[in-house]
Amino acid sequence: MLDAAFILMASFALLLVLGIPIGICIAASSVITIALVLPMDVALFTTAQKIFSSLDSFSLLAVPFFILSGVIMNSGGIAARLVNFAKLFSGRIPGSLSHTNIAGNMMFGAISGSAIAASTSIGGVLVPMSKKEGYRNSFAAAVNIASAPTGMLIPPTTAFILYALASGGTSIAALFAGGLVAGVLWGAGCMLVTFFIARRHGYHSKILTEKGTAWRVTWEALPSLLLIIVVVVGIVAGVFTAIEASAVAVVYTAFLTMVVYRSVSFGDLRGILIQSLVMTGIIMFLLGTSSVMSFAMAITGLPDVISSFILGVSENPVMILLIITVFLLIIGTFMDIGPAILIFTPILLPIALKIGVDPVHFGIFMVYNLSMGTITPPVGSGLYVGASVANEKVERILPSLLPFYGIIVLVLLLITLVPEVTLFLPRMLGL
Repeated sequence: MLDAAFILMASFALLLVLGIPIGICIAASSVITIALVLPMDVALFTTAQKIFSSLDSFSLLAVPFFILSGVIMNSGGIAARLVNFAKLFSGRIPGSLSHTNIAGNMMFGAISGSAIAASTSIGGVLVPMSKKEGYRNSFAAAVNIASAPTGMLIPPTTAFILYALASGGTSIAALFAGGLVAGVLWGAGCMLVTFFIARRHGYHSKILTEKGTAWRVTWEALPSLLLIIVVVVGIVAGVFTAIEASAVAVVYTAFLTMVVYRSVSFGDLRGILIQSLVMTGIIMFLLGTSSVMSFAMAITGLPDVISSFILGVSENPVMILLIITVFLLIIGTFMDIGPAILIFTPILLPIALKIGVDPVHFGIFMVYNLSMGTITPPVGSGLYVGASVANEKVERILPSLLPFYGIIVLVLLLITLVPEVTLFLPRMLGL
C-alpha cells in the first residue's frame, strides 16, 4: 500500500512539473494508483462513480451562482468606484495610494471572490498611478500582490463553501463571519507595513479626493459594498441559506450593473454567462477529480500514515498546528486552493479534531494558509499576475514583499494560536 501511495505522489508531482493542467494531473495519478490496487475495469468504474457522486450535492449550487455574480461585478466597472471610495480613508496618510490599493483589494476581492480579479482591476489602476507619484514600482507591486488574497477570506467566498462540503457540514455562516475577521486582519497588517515603509521613503500622494465629493463617492460605491452586507447578514439572520444567498447575489449584481450603474447591457450577458460557465466547469472538474484522489489516498492508507507521522512527532497541540501550517504553506505554493481544500481537509481535519481544534477555526486557518500560497514562489499565480500588472520582474518585487510576508505570517500565527481571534464573531452571532 505504501508503494502505491508513493506512486500516487510521485506521478502527481511529475505530471505537475511537466506542466500538465492540475485537474488532469489529479485524475491521471489517481487512476494509476487505484489500478495498482483494484482491477482496471473496477478502477475506471470507481473513478467515474466518485466523480459523479462528489458533484451530486445540493450545496454545490452556491458555487456557480457566486462565480456568476463575481463575473457580473467584475464586468460592471465596479473597481473605479471602489478605488474612489477607498481614497476617502487614505487622505494624507503616508503611502495613501498604497493604502487605497489595499482597501480596494479587500473590497473588490470580496465582491468578485477572486484575488486575481482584485489584483488586476484595482492594481491595474493604482500601481501605474503610484509609480507616477514617485513610489518605487516594486513597492507598489508588492502592496498590490500582498493584499490581493484578502478577498479569498472576506465573504462571500467559495473557498469556505468547499471546506464546508469537504468537512462534512461545517457552518458556512460561521466560516464567513470568522473569515471576515481574518481577512480584515490580513489587510490591516499590510497597511501597517505600508505606513512605516511609506513614511520612511516619503511616499505622499498628490491626488486627493476633491472637497465636497465625499458623499457622491460614497453614494456611488455603497450599492456595491451592500452586496457583502446583504449576503453575510442574510445568512447570519437566517433570512436565507448560503445557497439561496448565492442566487440573491446574482439577482442583486445583475440589477446593480444593468439598472443602477448601466455598465452591463443585455448584449454583454452572453459573454458573461460563457465566462462563468467555463470557470464553473473548471472548478467542478477539479472537485470531481479531487474526490478521486481522496479515494486513492484512502485505499493506499496515506491519510493514516500522515496522521500517525504528525501525531507521532509531538503531543503538543501547538506544535501539531505549526507542523500542519508548514505543510499547508508548502501545498499552497504549487496547488490551487480548491483542490487543496478538497484533498487535504479529510486528512488534516481529523488530526485537528483529535487535539481539540474547532472545525470552524481549522477551516479559517486552512484557507488563510492556502491563500498565502497564491502569492509565494515558485508557482503562486497571484505573484506572477501582480508582477505582470506592474510590468516588473518577480525577482525585483520579492525583496519588497518580504516585510509583507512577515506581517502576514504573524497574523497567521495569531489566528492559529489564539482561536478566539476568529471565533469571537461567530460565537457572538450565535453561529
